[in-house]
Order: sequence, then C-alpha cells, then structure tokens
Amino acid sequence: MKTVLHTIACFALVSLAGLCQAQTGAYPNQPVRMIVPFAAGGPTDVIARVVAQKLTESLGQQFFVENLPGVGGNTGTARAAKSPPNGYTLCVTSTGFIVNPLLYVKGVPYDPVKDFAPITLVAASPNLLSVHPSVPVKTVQDLIALVKANPGKYSFAQPATGSTPHLNGESFKLEFGLDLTMVPFNGAAPAVMSTVGGHTPIAFTALPSAITQIKDGKLRALAVLSTKRALVLPDVPTAAEAGMPGHEGDTLTGIVAPVGTPREIVERLYAEVRKMVALPDVKEKLEALGFNPVANRPEEFGERIHSETVRWAKVIRAANIKIE
Repeated sequence: MKTVLHTIACFALVSLAGLCQAQTGAYPNQPVRMIVPFAAGGPTDVIARVVAQKLTESLGQQFFVENLPGVGGNTGTARAAKSPPNGYTLCVTSTGFIVNPLLYVKGVPYDPVKDFAPITLVAASPNLLSVHPSVPVKTVQDLIALVKANPGKYSFAQPATGSTPHLNGESFKLEFGLDLTMVPFNGAAPAVMSTVGGHTPIAFTALPSAITQIKDGKLRALAVLSTKRALVLPDVPTAAEAGMPGHEGDTLTGIVAPVGTPREIVERLYAEVRKMVALPDVKEKLEALGFNPVANRPEEFGERIHSETVRWAKVIRAANIKIE
C-alpha cells in the first residue's frame, strides 16, 4: 500500500512540475497576442510591431499585433484586462492607459493598477511646444509675453483630449495665466497640419508627429518638454532651458499583462525587451520615431504609472477637464 501511495505521490509531483514548466519555463509554447488599443500606423502600433518581431525571433513563437481601437484606447485595454493571465495576451499601452480613468465621467472598464501587471516601459518620447513660423516669437518667454499682450487672440492645437500634450498645454496656461484657446483634434497628424496651415498658431504635440515639419521649416520648435535635449532636434532647448521647469511631459509606450500573470513570464518578457532595445537596429528605429529607449524593470514601470497618475490628476482637476 505504501508503495502504491508513494508511486501516486511521485506521479502527482511530476505532473505538477510538468504543468509549471508548461506555464512558465516552456513559455511561450503558442502564439502570443499583443493588443494595441489604437488604429494601425501610429507610434504605439509601430513600436508594438518592432517588439513583436524581435520577440518572435528571440523566443521562437509568433508574437502578433491585434489592433482594437475605440473610445480613446479603452476598448482594447478592457479586452486585455479580461483576458486569461497566462502570458498569451499582452497590451501595448500609451499614456492614455494611465490618464483615461481620470478623465471619463462615467469611468473606464479597467483599472490600470488593479487589473494589470506592468512588464516594462519600452520607450518614451518627449512632448513638444512649437509655433507656426509666422508667429513673431523665437523663445517660450517671447510666446508668453505675446499671448499675455493679446488675450484671447491665440489658440493651441492638441492631438486628443486628455493626452499628455493636451495636459502640457493646459498646465502651460495655468502656470503663466494665459488666455489661450485650446483646440482639440482627433490625432496628432491633423493637429500638426492645423498649425502648419496657420489655423492654430501654437501646437502641443508629441515629438514624432512634428519632426518632419520642423526640419522642413514649416514649424518652429520652441521647447522639447524633457530634461534632456532630443537627439533628433539637438538645437531645441529643454523645458528648463526655455524657462518652464516642471513642465516636462512624455508620451509613453509600455507593455502590461493581465493581473495574475506568472511572475516568471513577466520577468522573462522584461529581460527580452531590455536586450532588444539595446540592439542598434531597434535603437535606430525608436530614435527615428522620436522615442528614447527605456526598458525599465516591472517595479519601476509600476512606479511611473503611479507618479504619472498623481501628476496629471492635479492638472485635470485644476483645468476641469472631463470626457462625457
């Protein structure tokens, strides 16, 4: 009898070990879906496809992007939150993942902290303050003086209500007491083109969407809203250099998984992304988009999610920004 029980116990242990290996050590053993909660073609989607390709190469299973746009990214993010926490559904996020719960009056169908396990912040791109070349200013201080001397005359374009460029613009208005009209757009491209056309003489956007127009002389960059100058625009001052310290703002691209995803899988994916962003071809692609490689640890990404929430909540309350 003891021999039979011993045999059963050993079999159970072997089976359990095999199951654990299937869940973690052998991961991945089937294709992995990477949900991008936006339409194809934007920076989040482009970066997701770079990551998916490299993970496919390094881990030997297909990582594929599925675009699920809608409601400012809430639709796809909610789908990811409700997926099984087994490592076979990931979500590639932007900053809206963090700020949307603060904006939508009726709430959003996910909680960025309770429903997700952070994996890594892949890359970050600083926001940018630029003007149409016809605006008679060369610096941020010139712009502040011009707007103060002409209350209600000037407006700024922003790519989406609640985006960090929008919040940077609102923070700018509040800090310097400016009577500056905000004009929202459905995307970075139309916001930039409105400023290029002179319809909205000022723009707060993410860096990638404005690089080409700046290099072509169709926009004048006044400040990169970061602590370091951008490699693609080395002559443009930082926020502090331009006289607006504390107004830094990034557009973030990170990866999260449904909460409960095994820690071993989270750590493995983080390690792969960390190696990936150090590769010359990946760095080149990210920098060409205007993004700086980050690939921080899961805990650090979690801390960044918290700090971004605290920071932008203050601006949202002060500017009374709401989405019905």
